Amino acid sequence: MPFYKYAGVNKKGETVKGSIDADDEKGARQALLAKGVRVDSLKKDWTQIQIGGGGMKNKELVIFTRQFATMINAGLSIIQGLEILAAQSETPFFRSVLRKVKNAVEEGKSLSDALKEHQNVFSDLYVNLVAAGEVGGILDTILDRLAVFLEKNAAMNAKIKSAMKYPTIVLVATIGITIVLLYWVVPTFADLFMSQGQALPGPTQFVVDLSQWTQRNILLIIVIIVGSVFGFKFGMKNKQFKHNVHKLALQAPVVGDLVRKSAVARFTRTLGTLVSSGVPLVDGLEVVSRTAGNLVIEKAIVFVREKVIEGNDMTTPLTDANVFPSMVVQMIGVGEATGAMDTMLNKIADFYEEEVDVAIDGLTSMIEPLMMIFIGGIVGGMMVAMYLPIFAMGQAVG
Repeated sequence: MPFYKYAGVNKKGETVKGSIDADDEKGARQALLAKGVRVDSLKKDWTQIQIGGGGMKNKELVIFTRQFATMINAGLSIIQGLEILAAQSETPFFRSVLRKVKNAVEEGKSLSDALKEHQNVFSDLYVNLVAAGEVGGILDTILDRLAVFLEKNAAMNAKIKSAMKYPTIVLVATIGITIVLLYWVVPTFADLFMSQGQALPGPTQFVVDLSQWTQRNILLIIVIIVGSVFGFKFGMKNKQFKHNVHKLALQAPVVGDLVRKSAVARFTRTLGTLVSSGVPLVDGLEVVSRTAGNLVIEKAIVFVREKVIEGNDMTTPLTDANVFPSMVVQMIGVGEATGAMDTMLNKIADFYEEEVDVAIDGLTSMIEPLMMIFIGGIVGGMMVAMYLPIFAMGQAVG
């Protein structure tokens, strides 16, 4: 959920400023109006980084969770722990959140209910696990598990982003270099060739024609590129469009295998953490569906949850969903039959996290030479086409 900076006037006529989280600008205005604030200015607050379910860096949440677990285990009260951690927080935003949570607990709310009021920081998964820890009297243990989960999840996401960063940079650089060559470099060669009054070889004529078209339509090209980027971002706000993109991602060659494995790892790790912490399976599936990261996977988990509510086991609906690998389905079936569902889910997660590492290494080693061939083919092909007439003139002189 994004944040919005606002400035306005409250009911007392005082000028007020601050930051508020809302789904969109309209929602932010409505929320402020409900608080009695007449909005004068409102804009997105890009200083608050959205990572997963949080409005802050994941690393700080992990550190807080680990330290909080240590304090609870050492015998400090929840209020004392929150007060200490709020005082030492380096982020003003997070410091403010922790103080609000502490105040809510002092007023008589449970820790999970207090955290739930800040879902821009503490995800459904976080809140549900804390609630399970409070009920079972094992809050310190749950917080330790949460920290491990957050670290593993962040590490896997970082690896996937790192793997996709290189081809993205190369693709953008290739497009930029191609436009520069066609708009500035090729015309210089074209003027030279035309002054000779000779017919150009086919490849050269094609590049010259493409260069002339680029010069005439440079603004159109820029509009198309920028429009495509913003159009895609806007389209991803539409659920059907986003579902289709996620479906294509799962079916894409090479990349689809990585997407599927990472989705399975996230699903099993999250559900395993929830179940081992005492969260009922049906509730766990509901939370996992909202953290799947892929609408196709989310739809499949919702389908499985509905069947489990009807009294079915997980194996049949998982098979019918036709999303999860058969090995995963069989291992979950064994876990159900033996009453060791949490253990089996965590074993699956361990296996698939290793598979994600292997897939990323394989993808990186394959993408690098392909990208070099791609950029070399485009730039090198254009340069060869430009030098063909020069070679021809040299042969004629010879």
